[in-house]
Amino acid sequence: MLENSVALGNQAQGFFIKNDRFKTTYISYNFYLPLDKNSVASFALLPFILTTCSKDYPDFSRLNFKLNKLYSASLSASAEKVGDYQLLKVAISVIDDKYALDGENLVNKAVELLNHLIFEPRVENCAFFNSDVEREKRKAIEHIRGEMAEKRIYARRRLVEEMYKNDVYGISKCGTVEQIEKVTPEGLYAAWRDLIESATIVVNVISKTLPLNTFDNIKSYLSAFDRSSAKSVLDSKPTRSICAARRVEEHLDISQGKLVMGFSVDKADDKNNAALTVMCDIFGGGPYSRLFSNVREKMSLCYYCSATIEKRKGLLIVDSGVEASNAKRAEAEILRQLEVIKSGSFSDFEFESSKKAIINLLNGYGDHQEAIDAWYTIKSSSNIQISPEDFVLAVARVDKQAVTNAAKSVKLHTVYNLSPNVSEEGE
Repeated sequence: MLENSVALGNQAQGFFIKNDRFKTTYISYNFYLPLDKNSVASFALLPFILTTCSKDYPDFSRLNFKLNKLYSASLSASAEKVGDYQLLKVAISVIDDKYALDGENLVNKAVELLNHLIFEPRVENCAFFNSDVEREKRKAIEHIRGEMAEKRIYARRRLVEEMYKNDVYGISKCGTVEQIEKVTPEGLYAAWRDLIESATIVVNVISKTLPLNTFDNIKSYLSAFDRSSAKSVLDSKPTRSICAARRVEEHLDISQGKLVMGFSVDKADDKNNAALTVMCDIFGGGPYSRLFSNVREKMSLCYYCSATIEKRKGLLIVDSGVEASNAKRAEAEILRQLEVIKSGSFSDFEFESSKKAIINLLNGYGDHQEAIDAWYTIKSSSNIQISPEDFVLAVARVDKQAVTNAAKSVKLHTVYNLSPNVSEEGE
């Protein structure tokens, strides 16, 4: 549960999230930056290069030796897209001091190491070392190409690109291969300075007790940089509905087609947040959902069919794997199932099963520090500050009429159909 928050400077905040279930302390730095096609690739590389070397640990072997001395403390890094901004995370997990031999102050040492990695990287003459940059570029390009090879991920990304051609949300979270290839050691150093000086920063500390001087130490590091230009970026433009749905068709050398449908939906606020969650789950969540039990099981129109929602953007996506011959029927049936929810004709079993599944999921957040961190990291990016425990109560209060009202705001925006190439024999 969120215990207290501390101002760390301009657009920088520290949160202590108390949890008695763990024997470790987890600290994460979360940097929020506006999505920008000119900088997205450089920013996406930074969390990974910062967690592999630094000024005092110029290679991963020496850094790994330091982590082992901290009882095998672990580092993690990620780059994500949430709403209209890029979210970069650097985190460390270490066992609590009470479990160390000789009363060693492990947590403060781990926090100091994390600060050192972020604020004192391995650079020379205002540039990262070329070998480090090329290593991370190669890994990022492999990751992007791996996602392109996974056609379910590829199809969802293509839908978003088509829906948001004139919107920053259409930018890929890590950029393109071409953008990554253009990153230079000097450009990456400039991006690092920009990250430290202009990003909205949230530091989460998850532990039984708040380690002494943790936030004070972070303040001292941040005070060495000019953050007067830092501005809040934690707001996303809603997805606007359109009069007639757009259609995009693409053919590739694949055996299974992908039908991905994008819908505009009301953005989440204090009143409809829980109702949107339940509505999306009834529509395309677990095996009790309308899409799974009807479109997939009863009618056998899809290999898989599910719905997910990005409430900060007001976007609902249904993605499915289909035979090309079934694509039109599957699309029509997906839309029909949505109308069932809009009319309130879904069953009590579906309604109660969905609420129970969501509540079970929320109750499981407390089992993993990374899940707790992810929850509060995302909630810090919205105007809805609520704990998983409080959200359980909100879901329990949702009634069928609230679900129906939430569904009525869902409007088809874009249909993306990825089909197998037509063979010469077929033609």
